[in-house]
Amino acid sequence: MAQNLERFFQKGILVPAIVQEAKTGEVLMLAYMNLESLQKTLETGYTWFWSRSRQELWNKGATSGHLQKVVSITGDCDSDTLLVVVNQTGAACHTGHHSCFFDEIWRDQTI
Repeated sequence: MAQNLERFFQKGILVPAIVQEAKTGEVLMLAYMNLESLQKTLETGYTWFWSRSRQELWNKGATSGHLQKVVSITGDCDSDTLLVVVNQTGAACHTGHHSCFFDEIWRDQTI
């Protein structure tokens, strides 16, 4: 099933990975994967990402215990973005929020 992973890295060494909660459909976070972190995710069943700030692999939740058990990984139509559906334990955001997307900037008040 996980064939030709290199196709996701034709445009660069990192690919955006949108992480979505399986039970609710809520978008939890956006992180980046390189080929190695994608392979480690597939091997372990838990999310691994590439930290752009630290320049190293990181296993989401390894120190906090807020693990992400992978349910599915789907590539988009251009093979340049991944959707990672997970069962989230605890908070996904390093601030302690369940989702990284909590800072509402604008909302249409007419709806």
